Amino acid sequence: MPAPLMHIDSSPSLPREADVVVIGGGVVGVFTAYYLARRGVSVALLEKGRVAAEQSSRNWGWCRQQNRDARELPMATKSLDLWEQVAQETGEDTGFRRCGLLYLSQNDDELAGWAKWRDFARTVGVTTHMLSAEEATERGKATGRKWKGGVFSPTDGTADTSRAVPVAALGIMAAGGSVHQYCAARGIELSAGRVSGVVTEAGTIRTTTVVMAGGAWASSFCNQLGIRFPQAAVRQSILAVSPGANGLPDALHTARVSLTRRGNGGYALAISGRARVDPTPQQLRFSREFVPMFARRWRSLAPGAFEGWRQGHESLRKWALDDVTPMERNRILDPKPDMRQIRLTYQRACELLPELQRTAISHAWAGYVDSTPDGVPAIGEIEGIPGFLLAAGFSGHGFGIGPGAGHMIADIITGSEPIVDPRPYWPERLKTAAWGKVAEF
Repeated sequence: MPAPLMHIDSSPSLPREADVVVIGGGVVGVFTAYYLARRGVSVALLEKGRVAAEQSSRNWGWCRQQNRDARELPMATKSLDLWEQVAQETGEDTGFRRCGLLYLSQNDDELAGWAKWRDFARTVGVTTHMLSAEEATERGKATGRKWKGGVFSPTDGTADTSRAVPVAALGIMAAGGSVHQYCAARGIELSAGRVSGVVTEAGTIRTTTVVMAGGAWASSFCNQLGIRFPQAAVRQSILAVSPGANGLPDALHTARVSLTRRGNGGYALAISGRARVDPTPQQLRFSREFVPMFARRWRSLAPGAFEGWRQGHESLRKWALDDVTPMERNRILDPKPDMRQIRLTYQRACELLPELQRTAISHAWAGYVDSTPDGVPAIGEIEGIPGFLLAAGFSGHGFGIGPGAGHMIADIITGSEPIVDPRPYWPERLKTAAWGKVAEF
């Protein structure tokens, strides 16, 4: 059963023109359009399926600063404030709560790594608390175990993945923008070398600015324009359990299993980092760029099947703008969950937190988590195609930092002072000659 998701209605008609067209109705695309619309910019959001139906409703829902890459941390910090403001601005509950995130460990090396990050976080004004064995055991008392230590990040939190992004999409329409579901963008039209329109399955929208925020579909779309964007995705499986467990932390990470309280009182359960690598034509094309990342994570990755090949999101083929595209053949990426992993996750969770034995599995789903070779998103205008901005490769971090990313993109488009420095995210960092070698950092 797929992840639960709030339904919203689309705008009644496709505009003939717009200042900006955003392609992709996930968290990044929605918040980009949201902040543009609130500034009075004429913006149309296109989504081939339903808003947030792919990875934006299939993740843990964590909105964190803890253990972020130094390049992403400023955006993560700003996003926490923005998550709070969205509820005030829209009058709708996104489920965001600064409940704090709890990390527990029995591993000295892991604890040392967290302590090192804590020392760095202090230099940029981020609060995170290392826990002694006694403190960790007390905070983790629901496990009934003694712990060597842990971390508690009090200002971090979670949002409701089933409604947070749809609520922001409603805010786009309330601010004067338009949202078009089941309306795939087939391609971009250029005039004198720059963006002049977006061809959709329902007609063409004249525009001078396009944001490609298509998640796992971004690289195959960029390929239509001759843009080589190195992107690969892995398939992760998550489950949700029914309400009934009491006295558990709102958000807990351990090496064996992690959990997040959901809006209905149940919990989402997952094993951090565990994923299947489904071979696809695109993944083979960019294999050299991703060897270092996959080598570092080989203990948590396992070979997949041809699920990804069948889904079509990582195709290398070119398509015609007057023909049905892969996005129309597969409106929503809904890959099969790894049921062996689902059973293992539930077993581990019940062993760690006996209170979960009072629950039952209510949903199980999988999603494709797209990544760049360095694990940091690519955000910015593509050289050689004025008016075409890329915002993809969020590497499993997009939900938490989505508001900050959308705000920054809106800043860039409107010529405002960016909410954070955009330079660490520029797509051009990922290439040297012919996009061959990944940049060193």
